[in-house]
Amino acid sequence: MSFWSNKRITVTGGSGFLGSCVVEKLKERGCKDIFVPRSKDYELVEYEACKRLYKDAKPDIVIHLAARVGGIGANRLNPGKFFYDNLMMGVQMMEIGRQVGIEKFVAVGTICAYPKFTPVPFKEEDLWNGYPEETNAPYGLAKKILLVQAQAYKQQYGFNAIYLLPVNLYGPRDNFDLESSHVIPAIIRKCVEARRSQVEVKAKVETANPQPEYSLTVWGTGSPTREFLYVEDAAEGIVLATEKYNKPDPVNLGSGFEISIKDLVGLIARLTGFGGKIIWDVSKPDGQPRRKLDTSKAEKEFGFKAKTPFEEGLQKAIDWYIKNRRSCTF
Repeated sequence: MSFWSNKRITVTGGSGFLGSCVVEKLKERGCKDIFVPRSKDYELVEYEACKRLYKDAKPDIVIHLAARVGGIGANRLNPGKFFYDNLMMGVQMMEIGRQVGIEKFVAVGTICAYPKFTPVPFKEEDLWNGYPEETNAPYGLAKKILLVQAQAYKQQYGFNAIYLLPVNLYGPRDNFDLESSHVIPAIIRKCVEARRSQVEVKAKVETANPQPEYSLTVWGTGSPTREFLYVEDAAEGIVLATEKYNKPDPVNLGSGFEISIKDLVGLIARLTGFGGKIIWDVSKPDGQPRRKLDTSKAEKEFGFKAKTPFEEGLQKAIDWYIKNRRSCTF
């Protein structure tokens, strides 16, 4: 509490999925001066907007979460934009932070920065042992450059910048837009909407035992595995690292739990009550074969360990979507 009480904190992306949870965690710790820039006021791809943000907010600490991000489909459609926007936002925010002499800069990277065929579980020292999976390499590499910048600035200027590597996140308030969402919110939305459509059709059919067919199409073969981290756990990890970690070496943030896409889809189908046919579109890419992090460093360095059981977190995400689906903008 004493660490945060007199700090001015700027959280870029602080109104988003992860950022809003980070802001809540900061408030719980007694932080009263939190500035959350909005993109309509500060387009962080532009250098002058970054300078104006620092002038207006006068932060002691910056937690940089703003990003252009999406699932495999969005990455395939926007490789140039995802590379340029993420690179420019991060590099400029850190550089100006160094210039004005802030106390600390927290850069949040992505598991997409790891090489495509990294030995499992992914260890931080394997980060440079190959090229990332092709479909999200531009995004992953843009975020990875911030680690180079943080380490170079520490070496030359003594600037306190840290770099965190979270796995894919999920939970309430996620992005459920099918054009840009990640796998969990996309499958939740598809299952819920398919089931609702089926119920509506059944209500209109006057036969004794109506069984209209309905189905769910999923990209790939279902064989890749993924690790997921509940968004509130991720926010806790970021806040703990901001408070306690001051080394230039990268740190993984994960849950230590790995599940295949096939099993994930089956679990979401069960939790949402989806009883239709699941079709695997093998013409679409699978992405990276496996993703699972070694999370021991985060626990050792700043005491972070994920707490939310996966099925419990999924149920919370599903309940939130069902409750808020009409107010979501897609």
